[in-house]
Amino acid sequence: MSLEIIKAGVRTTVQDLGRPGLAHLGVPRSGALDAGALRLANRLAGNPPDAAGLEITLGGLRARANRAMTLAVTGAPGPVTIGRRPADPELPLAVPAGAVIDIGRPTAGLRVYLAVGGGIAVPPVLGSRSTDTLSGLGPGPVRDGDVLPVGPPTALPPGVDVALRRQPPAALRLRVWPGPRDDWFTADAWRTLLGADYRVSPQTDRIGARLTGPALTRAIDGELPSEGVVLGAIQVPADGQPLIFLADHPTTGGYPVIGVVDPSDVDRLAQARPGTAIRFTRAPATRDRRTATRDQSTAP
Repeated sequence: MSLEIIKAGVRTTVQDLGRPGLAHLGVPRSGALDAGALRLANRLAGNPPDAAGLEITLGGLRARANRAMTLAVTGAPGPVTIGRRPADPELPLAVPAGAVIDIGRPTAGLRVYLAVGGGIAVPPVLGSRSTDTLSGLGPGPVRDGDVLPVGPPTALPPGVDVALRRQPPAALRLRVWPGPRDDWFTADAWRTLLGADYRVSPQTDRIGARLTGPALTRAIDGELPSEGVVLGAIQVPADGQPLIFLADHPTTGGYPVIGVVDPSDVDRLAQARPGTAIRFTRAPATRDRRTATRDQSTAP
C-alpha cells in the first residue's frame, strides 16, 4: 500500500516517537511535537504507539490512497474530507481505494497528525522514521508528488463512537522547574519569568518556541561552555528573550538554561500558534524531580 501526496501543504514531515537515548552520541530526539496526538491517531488507526505518521503544519495536505486503508486524523481541529465527503477527526476512518484525502486549515492550534493503518513505512534511520529538521536525519520533508509506502496493518481499529474534539487553549500556563543555570540570573529574572505575560513569536519551529516579553536579566556575564540540554529547556540568549526547546532541539547549548518546562506540558506548547499567550508557574514541590527526569528520558 502507499499514499500519494498530491499537495504537501506548508510543512509536512514523517514523525514517530523519535530517537530517545542517543543524546550522548550527539543525536537529537526529534519525533512528533505533539506526541499525545500522534499516539491517539495511531491507536485509532490500529497501530502501535510508535508507528510513523504525518505531522502537518497548518493543514493543506491532499493525498490519494492507492488501496483501501484505515486512517485517523488528530491534533489541531479542522476540516477533513475523504472523496469530497466530510469526515470526522479523532475517529477511525475507512478510505476506499483511489479516494482523495484533504486536510484543511485548522480552526485552532498548529499541527495536525495523520496515521494510516500499518504506519508510514519509510526506511528507519537510527531506529526511527522521524524527520529531524536540525540534523537532517531521517527522510526529507514531504513534497508534492511523493509516494509514501504504507506497512501492512497489524490490528483492527478500535470501536469508537464518540470523538474527543479537543480544542487547543487560547492561552497556556506551563509548569517550570528551576535550573540548572538559574544561578546565572538575578532574583528579579525568576520573578519576571513567573509573573509576566509572554507570547509565542513567529520565529518558532520544530527546534524551539521563541517567546517575546520582558527580558530576563543575568547575574553572571560572560560565556557559558556548551553543555547538554533537554526537551523543554528554557534557554536565554543574549537578548534575554526565552527560547523553549522542542523535539528537534540540539543536544548541547551555550546559553544558560533558567528552567525546564514540565515534560507533560510540552505537547500543549506544540499546538501554540504565534501570538499565543504564555504564563509560567513553578512546578509543584510535591512532584519528585526524579519523576520529571524520568519523564524526560521517555518523553518523545
